[in-house]
Amino acid sequence: MSTPPPTPSGPRTPLDGLRFAFGTLTVLPVRVTRWDRDAARDGMLCAPVAGLVVGACAAGAGLLLLFLGAGALLAAVATAAVPAVLTRGLHLDGLADTADGLGSGKPAEDALRVMKQSDIGPFGVLAILFVLLAQVAALAQAYGGSWARGALAALVSATAARLALTLAARTGVPAARPEGLGAAVAGTVPVRSALLVAALVTALTAGFGGFFGAFDVVRTAFAVILACAAAELLLRHCARRFGGVTGDVFGGLAETAATAALVVLSLG
Repeated sequence: MSTPPPTPSGPRTPLDGLRFAFGTLTVLPVRVTRWDRDAARDGMLCAPVAGLVVGACAAGAGLLLLFLGAGALLAAVATAAVPAVLTRGLHLDGLADTADGLGSGKPAEDALRVMKQSDIGPFGVLAILFVLLAQVAALAQAYGGSWARGALAALVSATAARLALTLAARTGVPAARPEGLGAAVAGTVPVRSALLVAALVTALTAGFGGFFGAFDVVRTAFAVILACAAAELLLRHCARRFGGVTGDVFGGLAETAATAALVVLSLG
């Protein structure tokens, strides 16, 4: 998750949330017009919309390579690469930093200091390696089934990844640091609103699965639910270890949810 430079807070508009979501969760040229708690709340509620756009771009890259004659594996690599490019690799970096902080075994303050270091330790390297391998393997299997299944996997995983951020920004989850984007969005989303967005996203993605039959409706919905459950487990562990969430933790949650969704979609 990237942090935009502070901007003056003008009158609120319905687009403030979308601007915040796209401006902080992607590198797309969107200007964040408000930088306050209200905008952060609306932005995190809109996070799955940003995920849907990222997923569509990822699917487009994979389908283009298939159209040009590439195999399923190369299409899968391209599909996994696009979300990293569209976030400047910050979610993967957050995953690595979170793994290093958790793997350090140090008290919260020292673990947070480890996470702020610019280098990546062995736990971070392993986390990125296995996550990307799992994502590429699952996407390759999906594209091996059909181009449409590969595109569905890209859309669902990216959307579920950002839904995990909406749920992680709910009230009751504190920030581990007083500064940074983690502090800006932590605790901004009412629990009921987060659950409503989760239900809507699950229903929408299940509808996408409906193009392949009744079984895929269930499997796609389960992929989103399990993705959020996996992210929730990591969130609770990080909250206990670090005393709350950080921008790095949010990045780790997104990659965890995306990977879990892809694994479920590759089964059966």
